[in-house]
Amino acid sequence: MKQLFDDVSFKCSKLVTTNYSTSFSLAVYMLSPSIRDAIYSIYGFVRFADEIVDSFHGFQKEDLIKDFEKEYYKAYHSGISLNPILNSFQHTVKKYNIDDDLIQAFLTSMKMDLIKLDYQSKAEYEEYIYGSADVVGLMCLKVFVNGKEHKYETLKDEAMRLGSAFQKVNFLRDLRDDNLILNRNYFPGVDLNSFDEKAKKAIINEIKEDFRIAYQGIVKLPIEAKFGVYTAYVYYKKLLKKLENTPCHDIGNARIRVSNYTKATLLAQSFVTYKLRMIE
Repeated sequence: MKQLFDDVSFKCSKLVTTNYSTSFSLAVYMLSPSIRDAIYSIYGFVRFADEIVDSFHGFQKEDLIKDFEKEYYKAYHSGISLNPILNSFQHTVKKYNIDDDLIQAFLTSMKMDLIKLDYQSKAEYEEYIYGSADVVGLMCLKVFVNGKEHKYETLKDEAMRLGSAFQKVNFLRDLRDDNLILNRNYFPGVDLNSFDEKAKKAIINEIKEDFRIAYQGIVKLPIEAKFGVYTAYVYYKKLLKKLENTPCHDIGNARIRVSNYTKATLLAQSFVTYKLRMIE
């Protein structure tokens, strides 16, 4: 029965999410059950593409990402894929009217990771962030507003800023791995070999402004999505604060994390704040 296969496909996307990201899984769990599967399917799609370009060393990454894209479009046009991640994602794309331009922008940024190691201008940096993060936020926003175009346009800018903030925090957190393992530098004008407090402060201030604007959109989200997105926002704000309090040389030498205990505490605090309606 096709419905059984589709159910299994969405469960596979959930499994990808829970295994790759405890923090994102926690945030998704705080969403309304009616939209969780759709967000799991988006995460599964973008995670697999990201894994191809970041982790599958020793394999033909160019061929893998091309095949992944080709198989997605086959799934979209036929309405089925034996790859459960692509099968669940194509269902979500159709149900919530996710624009193909968003998917193409994302795949373009993933392909850039295969050939580009150093982002030397702000324009290049912003183009990459748009494709790798902003459009993911917009895909999720399509789900949050149930595909309604007017509501989507109203919250679009803030959703992009939230995606940007999350991605820039990830860049700062992963500075060591990006530099030493992948030999990448996403921050234009920043020499990772002489990364100092001034450079770190400039990046953090930029992220804080993204968060400030993003929050204005979070409070306007439908009830089904608000608490889950707010949970992710609080987690990343905490991670940013930890990065801000970490000496710049330590950021370059270790991966900064938020402990599971702290995550649980943040969730409890977020719930109290939400119930007290302090995020309106």
